[in-house]
Amino acid sequence: MSAAPATYTAAVDRYLTGAGIAKSSARIYRISLTTWGWMFAGERAPTGPARRGAKPPLIPIDAIDNPMLPEVLAELAAARADEMDGDTVNRELSIARKAIGWWQRQGWIACDPTIGIERRPAPPDRTKALSENQIAALWHLDVALREKTLWKMLYEPAARAEEILCLDVEDLHPGDKRGRTLAKGGATEWIHWQSGAAQLLPRLIAGRSRGPLFLTGRKAPVGTPTLDVCPETGRARLSYRRAEEIFEEHTRLLANPLASPEDIEDLDGWTLHRLRHSALTHDAEGGTSTPMLLARSRHASVRSLERYARPGVDAVARHVAERDPAVRHRR
Repeated sequence: MSAAPATYTAAVDRYLTGAGIAKSSARIYRISLTTWGWMFAGERAPTGPARRGAKPPLIPIDAIDNPMLPEVLAELAAARADEMDGDTVNRELSIARKAIGWWQRQGWIACDPTIGIERRPAPPDRTKALSENQIAALWHLDVALREKTLWKMLYEPAARAEEILCLDVEDLHPGDKRGRTLAKGGATEWIHWQSGAAQLLPRLIAGRSRGPLFLTGRKAPVGTPTLDVCPETGRARLSYRRAEEIFEEHTRLLANPLASPEDIEDLDGWTLHRLRHSALTHDAEGGTSTPMLLARSRHASVRSLERYARPGVDAVARHVAERDPAVRHRR
């Protein structure tokens, strides 16, 4: 155990540097923990424009152990949940609990005052497909080979991010443009890609014959499971969290085309899931049959496809234009 810092703010700093939080994640974690700093002090956290530049009150780290805090915190958290979307509230609660757990392990605090706060119900899936123009713009981003290959491997096979990130080099069949994955229950399934991914994969693998397909840029930390370490380079398998962070950061301006680059820190980008969602929606818009969509998505029921069968604005426009009586008459 190390000596406890004097203030909550210092404890946040120690957590962000000592708990192995990725540099790219530290900003989001700091924002969330700053919000909780207000509530740990028994005050409502500022929202909207007032949040910018607002500094939380200086409180000692052991203020978290105040026996009166859980009741006060529950009221403040409920009020905040009424003002914010469920995903944000749940993410902030998750971050707070991770930090509290780490502080407890250091012996700095004893209690978790968030214990009675429940996560908000997950909102219905309202994911919208990216347009084909947005997908085209994505391919023109100046990003590393690993990211470019990963994004192609998510879109072209319409694959789940977890499936692609779990691929090993030996799972690939480059000549057939397909790869082997394991479904729930251990059954073997196949994903199929196109020329875009096929051209990038040899450069990404660079002669490796085994180990995780997508790797981090550093040596794997001690204790990393053997299956998640490349035996030829010693680097670790790329995590879903890190892959998601990178994608979100790089797509902020694409997701907010009217925003200024100076505001990029305050913007939200796209999620990796939107690549799979978009691929299946574009297939549906192009007239792909239901059996083929089921095979592509590897869903067990047609009902699961409903979320993807939502044609976008451009597809509806094409549909209407193609059936315009005046246009058809001129032909």
